[in-house]
Amino acid sequence: MNRRIENNTIRNSIIIFLLCLAVHTFEVLVIRTDETFIAECFINKVFGIILLYVILKILKWHWRDIGFIKQKLLPNVLKGFVLCFVFYLIAFVIEFVILAIQGTPAHMEFFVTGFSLTGNVVKQTGFGFVLMCIGFNIINVWMEEGLFRGFYITYIAKEHSKKTALYVAAFLFGLWHLVTPFRSLIDGEMSIGVFAIMSIGYVILSGIMGIKWGLLYQLSGTIWIGLADHFFNNCIVTNLLHVVTDNGVDELQIVRVLIGELTSFIAVIIYFKIKMRMISERNKE
Repeated sequence: MNRRIENNTIRNSIIIFLLCLAVHTFEVLVIRTDETFIAECFINKVFGIILLYVILKILKWHWRDIGFIKQKLLPNVLKGFVLCFVFYLIAFVIEFVILAIQGTPAHMEFFVTGFSLTGNVVKQTGFGFVLMCIGFNIINVWMEEGLFRGFYITYIAKEHSKKTALYVAAFLFGLWHLVTPFRSLIDGEMSIGVFAIMSIGYVILSGIMGIKWGLLYQLSGTIWIGLADHFFNNCIVTNLLHVVTDNGVDELQIVRVLIGELTSFIAVIIYFKIKMRMISERNKE
């Protein structure tokens, strides 16, 4: 069993992905946990963490082997928070400027909701909802960063190049997010044409985010920077902080996310290239 899982890493990664995707799809389409008072699909994330734990046991790996290194937790979590804060601050400013140009007064509010492709928003207030939002988002990023960055990139790189591992993991992460627009399609909230465009865009954006977090993992050797950035994105930017106008809530949220993610992606790419050049020059000396 151990021998089988050590070889054919891409094939095995796809099998693991399909198992997680099946549970994810069932929860989103049938159970619809995010449409309950919980406001978050967490069952598939718990399943993913348990599955990852089992796989690590089979491989005789530890959590630290896929980037969960305790000694580097605090400084790297701080770096991740700062990364997300800086670039989403820019995104929020641009969002308010656009709304001002449109003659739409806006202000910020703090409440719990979920990310919606169609703009449907249900406000949840109260300390308990905030705690649930934080807790479920920790589970969410632990599973997604642990599987798609820590495990896949480390595992696939055993047989293939680091670049291949990075791109395969990012592509699978992009496909992972197709479930959300698919539900909007079957619920009649999107036409097939809009679904096709939204799906392509969603896969590309999620793939870009996957590459960014993957590069941060490869650069730092830990999962914490990407995990913290991912958590800030999911929990704060899309679930807790909202731009409210007389017309509704978070009308330009997708614009905010695009600006925040693309600018931070470019910054990480530039930093990665500079870092690789420095390492290359150091090795020549």
